Amino acid sequence: MKIAINGMGRIGRLLFRRLINYPGIELAAINDVMDTDNLAYLLKYDSLYGAFAGAMSREQGYIACNDKKVVALREGNPAKLPWRELEIDIVLECSGRFTHKAGAEEHLKAGAKKVLLSTTGSPDIPLLIYGFNHHQLTPAVDIVSPGGCMTNCATHILYILNSIGIESAQINILHSYTSRQELVDTAHTQFRRGRAAAESIIPVEIDLHQSLERLLKPLKGKIAAVSTRVPVTNGAMADFSVQLKQLCTKHEINNLFKKAATLEYKNILAYTEDPLVSADIKGNTHSCVIDGTLTSVAAKQIKLIAWFDNEFGYTSRMIDWLNYWKKIMLS
Repeated sequence: MKIAINGMGRIGRLLFRRLINYPGIELAAINDVMDTDNLAYLLKYDSLYGAFAGAMSREQGYIACNDKKVVALREGNPAKLPWRELEIDIVLECSGRFTHKAGAEEHLKAGAKKVLLSTTGSPDIPLLIYGFNHHQLTPAVDIVSPGGCMTNCATHILYILNSIGIESAQINILHSYTSRQELVDTAHTQFRRGRAAAESIIPVEIDLHQSLERLLKPLKGKIAAVSTRVPVTNGAMADFSVQLKQLCTKHEINNLFKKAATLEYKNILAYTEDPLVSADIKGNTHSCVIDGTLTSVAAKQIKLIAWFDNEFGYTSRMIDWLNYWKKIMLS
């Protein structure tokens, strides 16, 4: 299967590193408007995950990585990309610019067979979370939204808890700062996002509840969510305060997730009783790691804490999607 990546931000570059030597998948091309020399440098050196383990350089029209050459493009209009000539099967749309169906379809018009977003797309694009409803994918579906890192964490947790019954859920995602914030105080349409990201704990508005209500229709009107950005460069801690319909003990709640981590959610959800901090989650491939030591119960209200690497865990699900789509396309 031949793939291309459009948009070489944090997610696009991490996918490049993880897919360049991935068996059965050929990374044929990448596209970003940034200077290609700069891109090669950012692929080689990463402040979070360290230097790339291998040779990385820029050649005319290519990024050379060990013995492989990846076509490097700088085209702002996806309709003009050479996906047909390159025989691209799937485009990973990681630019954040083409999240509506009309925009994502430009890749199909350019010759790609399928498009996988790296975020939650508009309502006219199927929202399919790997490990939850990915089996709803059919050969006729050409564009998929796999949700975002927060959606991939929260969907599984709420679905499992709803086997007991949920009256309401308040979610606070304590999340590392991102490129959508500012390094120093400046103007921003969301005033708090304009404050210096490394200097404050910054609440930001998110639309997580909308995605979750699309996926978990019985919980419509029962979910609220906020993200609190904290001055770390990687990792997130999801804090769930959930009012259940019946009494449960801490042991029963933990047992529910411990069992799920070994059975139907294996490799997607994990359970631990180690005393973790956010630095310990870097490079973890799971969508969420339930911290059983932090589970607490007060009458029918429970507090559940889950960790996740917002980059590595999320790209792991995108790679799962590639493998699953490959299986469907070749069947």
